[in-house]
Amino acid sequence: MKNRREAMLAVLDAAGPQEYIPAAFFLHFAPQFQRGRPAVEKHLEFFRYTGMDFVKIQFELPFPRHPEIRRPADWSRLPFYGKEFYEPQLEVVKGLVEEAKHEALIILTLYSPFMLAGQAVGAETLEAHIREDPEATRRGIEIIAESLLLFVREAIRLGVDGFYHSTQGGEASRLSNSPLFARCVKPFDLLVMNEINRACIFNILHICDYHAAYDDLSHFLDYPGHVVNCSLHVGERTLTPQEISAMFGRPFMGGLERKGILATGTPEEAARAAHAALRQKSDRFILGADCTVPGETSWDNLRAAIAAAHNYR
Repeated sequence: MKNRREAMLAVLDAAGPQEYIPAAFFLHFAPQFQRGRPAVEKHLEFFRYTGMDFVKIQFELPFPRHPEIRRPADWSRLPFYGKEFYEPQLEVVKGLVEEAKHEALIILTLYSPFMLAGQAVGAETLEAHIREDPEATRRGIEIIAESLLLFVREAIRLGVDGFYHSTQGGEASRLSNSPLFARCVKPFDLLVMNEINRACIFNILHICDYHAAYDDLSHFLDYPGHVVNCSLHVGERTLTPQEISAMFGRPFMGGLERKGILATGTPEEAARAAHAALRQKSDRFILGADCTVPGETSWDNLRAAIAAAHNYR
């Protein structure tokens, strides 16, 4: 096997055939492993046990709830969170960069400004405010985006290689068919994504269907990111990795469902599911799931699926 850093970067090189298939899955660790040295050690344990090809740092810093935001006009008073707010997450970043960057890419999870705004007031309240007064509400999302830029720049200074940038808001049941997505979600996604794209060598665009499914991915075709990761189920269709890769003009990461055999089966079944996904792979491909797998998922299942990718010919 190549050095894991080289193996991942080779996915972006379209000059020749992809001889090695990287793979990675990720989950949230128990609360006692989300801060400080315990978080660093648990991330490393998971990375080394599963054999995955990059270190993916989970973002475990919930955005504070703001019950005082009751109407759109209140968003202008949302506090700006500076570096001190992000210090617990940056401590984990620093530890993992120091211990593992020599052997693998360090990719940091980054939730979108829209997603963090939803954490501040609840997803339903956020969408209601956007529909009622988009101009007032977008001011709060802008404050969050500016705060995230500070976090991103500090993480880059510490040495991350890229980000796993998660976006929401364009789901079929949310803002997909409304001009409000282009007004209140996309500009702030792009503000942060363009910053990481200028500075980092490996960013993954994650189109997250945690809240709801998508019937259209066209909103995201011009989003930055070296690799795209999303569900294969779009509206009434089940697309192939090759189709999504061609649609976005970049490698695809995925192929397996987070709540499927990976989470419910045996290691042998997980390996068979991985082989089925690999037979449908795109030309430039990373085996993974459509999102974070459930926390109770067997590490042995993930290890078996990753080994299937590494041994695939």
